[in-house]
Amino acid sequence: MFSKEEAANLKKEFWTAFGKSFPRKWLLYDTKIKDFSFKFYADNKKAEVSLNIEMNYEVYRNAYFEKIQSLENLWLEEIPELIFDENFTLEKGKIISKIWVEKLDVSLFNKNSWRDIFEFFVENMQKMETLFFEYEDYIKDV
Repeated sequence: MFSKEEAANLKKEFWTAFGKSFPRKWLLYDTKIKDFSFKFYADNKKAEVSLNIEMNYEVYRNAYFEKIQSLENLWLEEIPELIFDENFTLEKGKIISKIWVEKLDVSLFNKNSWRDIFEFFVENMQKMETLFFEYEDYIKDV
C-alpha cells in the first residue's frame, strides 16, 4: 500500500514516462467540440482509452452519441472490444455518453505493467483518433 504522497508521485512518474516513451500530441480535448474528448485512464486495476461526451444538455449529448453509434460497425472493426454506453454514470453521479476499451489486470502502481499499458494506450488511441478524423465532418454535423 502506498501513502497518498507516494501514490501521487507514482502517478506523476507514470504519466511522465508515458509522455517520454511516446512523445506525440494526442487529440484528447482538441476535438473542436465542447465537452467531447478522448481520454487515457489508468488505476490500480485497469487501463482505459475512451471517448467521453459530457454535454450538460442531454439532447446534444444524445445527438453526438447517436452519430458515433451510427458508425459502430466501423469502430468495432478496428476495436472489437469497444463498449458503447449512452448513459454512463460517473462516480460523482453525472451522466455522460462514453465509448471505451479497457485492459484489465494491469496497474499504474506496478511498474512491470507500464509497458503493457503504454502500448495499449497508443494502439487504441491511434485507432480512435483515426476514426474520428475520418468521419469528423459527419460527427460534427449535429
